[in-house]
Amino acid sequence: MHRDIEHVLFSEEDILKGIEAVAAEVTEVYRGQDWTVVSVLKGSCIFASDLVRRIPIPLQMAFVAAHSYGDGTRPGELHVDFLPNEDEIQGCNLLLVDDILDTGRTMFALKNELLSRGATEVKTCVFLDKPSRRELRLEPDFRVFEVRDEFVVGYGLDFAGRYRNLPYVGALKPSVFECTQGERS
Repeated sequence: MHRDIEHVLFSEEDILKGIEAVAAEVTEVYRGQDWTVVSVLKGSCIFASDLVRRIPIPLQMAFVAAHSYGDGTRPGELHVDFLPNEDEIQGCNLLLVDDILDTGRTMFALKNELLSRGATEVKTCVFLDKPSRRELRLEPDFRVFEVRDEFVVGYGLDFAGRYRNLPYVGALKPSVFECTQGERS
């Protein structure tokens, strides 16, 4: 796996320092409130786990599953596999946590769906923000890192289901995804 990485963007140490900083911001915003972290599966599970363990105030957790990439490098149609239960949404303050904010379509759709189902408020928190690819006017309320337009993997981010378990974030060599996509054509 490591040989498929062109270069490392964020080391394990960088990641943990960044999460500590965002956890402190989130803590100040939600101190004294009832609130729920909604983790977008599968990509954000590692980030969300590390984030909530650094937040020293009461919270609840819920999960939503959404995907749009499949085995490619460009987003396709958004699929939402499941949402939190009604009682986890209605009248609740939610923090929607995702691994990456790219085009913005997934985060926009999920945020609007949660609000339409009765959430009082939905703030957003992303591990990586890639504003150069944004198709919608949407900025995260919290972000750990901003990245340029490279295909990144590791620390929960994948390509075709692989590389999520890397302890760092790296840019995938173009030859890896170009070769894989050529096989599927």
